[in-house]
Amino acid sequence: MNRDSEQEKIALEHGAAKLFLRCYEKEFGIKMRNIWHNTPSKPDVSCYKGEQRLDIEIAHLYASETEAMAVLGRPLSIGMQRDLAEMALEPSDQRLHCALHRLLAQKAKKQYESEHPWLLIRNASTIWHLDDFKAVLAHLDVPKGHPFQQIWLLCDFYRGELVQIL
Repeated sequence: MNRDSEQEKIALEHGAAKLFLRCYEKEFGIKMRNIWHNTPSKPDVSCYKGEQRLDIEIAHLYASETEAMAVLGRPLSIGMQRDLAEMALEPSDQRLHCALHRLLAQKAKKQYESEHPWLLIRNASTIWHLDDFKAVLAHLDVPKGHPFQQIWLLCDFYRGELVQIL
């Protein structure tokens, strides 16, 4: 990954973490502060939840390859292109379920050096909204053996529509 792409990735992760911390703090009244980025053996960012260190892996959810490329401003890996192309073949009412399932399955395979790993999924699509997620989450299976203590979803790229998956 070139330096510009790495900086863009860090900026996206930082933005997602900042929005999540603000939403979490507002909803639960627990002070969240000090975001910093980590090495690959740890989740993407760390912060403090009250006095406890918390590590957060961040994933962005896209509805299509075109949308992902537009948001990221760069070419996608062959694997991501294949996954997004397969997802696009699903009926439209099943695309969100398929996308969430694929993302959770991918993240469930990872292991991190962390006592308190959380997963944050940030919706980066303009076609999915809070009601879409509520309908899908009732039928979504989280893969067994994943490394996360909690899994959260920011349903809107810019606003604080926060839903706990696990």
